[in-house]
Amino acid sequence: MTDPAAPSHSSGASASSEPRRRETVHEARVEGFGTVRVVPVDPARDIDLLHDWVTRERARFWGMLDHTREQVLETYEYLDSLSTHHAFLIHLDDRPVALFQTYEPDADPVGEYYEVRPGDYGLHLMTGPADGGARPGFTDALLTVFLTRLLAEDPGRRRIVAEPDARNQKAVSRLLRTGFVLGPEIELPHKRARLVFLDRDAFLARIASRPS
Repeated sequence: MTDPAAPSHSSGASASSEPRRRETVHEARVEGFGTVRVVPVDPARDIDLLHDWVTRERARFWGMLDHTREQVLETYEYLDSLSTHHAFLIHLDDRPVALFQTYEPDADPVGEYYEVRPGDYGLHLMTGPADGGARPGFTDALLTVFLTRLLAEDPGRRRIVAEPDARNQKAVSRLLRTGFVLGPEIELPHKRARLVFLDRDAFLARIASRPS
């Protein structure tokens, strides 16, 4: 994950991470998969869930393995205060299963390491633990729903940008399967990243060509 900046001090808050109904910014019923809902992260309410997910070894490329609960809360409270960065939990049939974050590259450190185009929009993705066991096509389905939502929300978003850790071949391969294309590797302050890009028109044409 790329932090736009580090806040100067922490603030304390805690809440249960039990999934309860809240504002839904997008909902889609996927045949044979379930109902996918996109809800904004509420840092205080979701802190137990967030801290559990980002500090597991499977999330090592997220860059927060050694973060305390207070540091994770501080980070997401700071992101929540910005108009250029947003965090969302993806629920499948009312169970949180993934964390997505979006950002405007011009307002993020990554924008200093490549030539930002008008209409670029950044994305981070982390799936939650597969407590019920791995499910084929799981992440691809969630990613497709979320990308469709991002592009439908704003026609000005012409290209989605992601910059997974260059060592995270699993994440890179997942994005390529969804329609992203490889860009260059860049040396960020906290990691060597592989840029990948998703063209709006190509993605929407791909979705429209799928059998209904």
